[in-house]
Amino acid sequence: MKSRFIFPSIALAFISIMSIYFIVNPSYQKSIEAKYYYEMGNYKEAYSLASEAFGIDVYNRMASTIMAQSKTSLKYVKYINQAKDYLAIINVIASKDTVSDADRAKIRIMSEIVTDSYTKLAPSIITDKILVKEAARYNDDFGKLLEKVPR
Repeated sequence: MKSRFIFPSIALAFISIMSIYFIVNPSYQKSIEAKYYYEMGNYKEAYSLASEAFGIDVYNRMASTIMAQSKTSLKYVKYINQAKDYLAIINVIASKDTVSDADRAKIRIMSEIVTDSYTKLAPSIITDKILVKEAARYNDDFGKLLEKVPR
């Protein structure tokens, strides 16, 4: 009958000690903060905090994972921003009355850059699905544009 209460009590004590360590350890505090920033979409801050946490404790797997997630997400954000910038430039070119051969070449080069950059992105299972979908949409749009612009 005593073992019925001893094992759960030991397990509860063990979990309590681990929780206190997790909350008090500065590396894990930074990791938790980094996870918060990652979930809010502030990948730069998440990467910075996770790097600090990893520097404090190289065995902090949470920090390592958040660092890798943030780095991948930052690549996606950079790709999306580049695609948006190129799309704005292309819209300015397309709004002209006539599109010159030089302008077509610019559009083609920008489209090739965006589509080639997409192939270098490597999503993981934990990469934000919204970022992956948005990047794929821009890749599809620029792929279609690339087909329509003659050489």
